[in-house]
Amino acid sequence: MLNSLYNRTMALAYHPRAMWALAVVAFLESSVFPIPPDLLMIPMILARPSRAWAIALVALVASVLGGVLGYAIGAFFYESVGAPILQAMGKAEAMEAFNTRFNDFGFWAVLTAGVTPFPYKVITIMSGWTGMPLATFVATSILARALRFFLVAALLWKFGAPVRDFIEKRLGLVLTVFMALLIGGFLLVRYL
Repeated sequence: MLNSLYNRTMALAYHPRAMWALAVVAFLESSVFPIPPDLLMIPMILARPSRAWAIALVALVASVLGGVLGYAIGAFFYESVGAPILQAMGKAEAMEAFNTRFNDFGFWAVLTAGVTPFPYKVITIMSGWTGMPLATFVATSILARALRFFLVAALLWKFGAPVRDFIEKRLGLVLTVFMALLIGGFLLVRYL
């Protein structure tokens, strides 16, 4: 079953609209979608290593634009829904202190979430919610997502054939490790 899914994903990587699919997934992952764009990006680069840089650029641009949507969700829905509830509960001052602490370390939060398997959408929404300066958020998102996507692209471009062989021989192990990292990121968010 895993081999069939892998083969279909590799076939999708050759599809003429694969770049559009990657852009949609990267955009949505940055604000609302739980599946990272790497699931599509990696097979696309393995299938066409000569397009690694273009694939990484599409993922970067779409992800940052999706991050801006996440920022807007945090900025606009917090004011209309979250703040009145917190004020009614007498927690407005505590929230202001949290906002200040988050924004003091906001650069590092966005950078860390943008590079690691930590769910980036959580930080995009929190950045808008806490009022992080939009320019800081966008610049840090560009840096973080470029590091992540272009590093993946460079590694797959350079070592693509052995990586592909490794994945194909140990598909179950690779999927298990990837899922453990993904679930670990969500658990980290939940219990922080």
